[in-house]
Amino acid sequence: MDVMTAIRGRRSVRSYQDRPVEEEKLNLVLEAGRLAPSASNMQEWKFVVVRNKQTRQKLAQAAHGQRFVGEAAAVIVACATITDHMMPCGQLSYPVDLAIALDHITLKAVEEDLGTCWIGAFGEDEVKEILGIPTEIRVVALLPIGYPQYVPSPTSRKSKEEVFMYEKWG
Repeated sequence: MDVMTAIRGRRSVRSYQDRPVEEEKLNLVLEAGRLAPSASNMQEWKFVVVRNKQTRQKLAQAAHGQRFVGEAAAVIVACATITDHMMPCGQLSYPVDLAIALDHITLKAVEEDLGTCWIGAFGEDEVKEILGIPTEIRVVALLPIGYPQYVPSPTSRKSKEEVFMYEKWG
């Protein structure tokens, strides 16, 4: 599968089959995140892979009761270990770096016929307590992953004219 096919095929999956993800596929997906670029090559990430059903259900509650989080075969909890590094442009690096790594993971998941859904609605302190994550670590996102029950239809996107500008603003 080429990258554009994976990009066009990626969906936010909120319904999963009751079926485990093979170890080989999970390792390939995680490797895609590990290989992602990061500011100053800091690689300030750790990914907690949660497969235990009871723990996944607790994470679903921490995600404001989004039941499908617990129904996925696994939940990848994306964490930042360095949270004070500022890029020269004035942006903190960890949200950008973790977003890039998670995007690599989601696209590799598509190639492996797996579905994901980026979750930013969760109680960070609650997730930390469930997983024993130290207070100085930031939990950036939860990423349920598994075999989709069905693949949702594509959502609308803004037109190129609404998104692209060339040479200057306006």
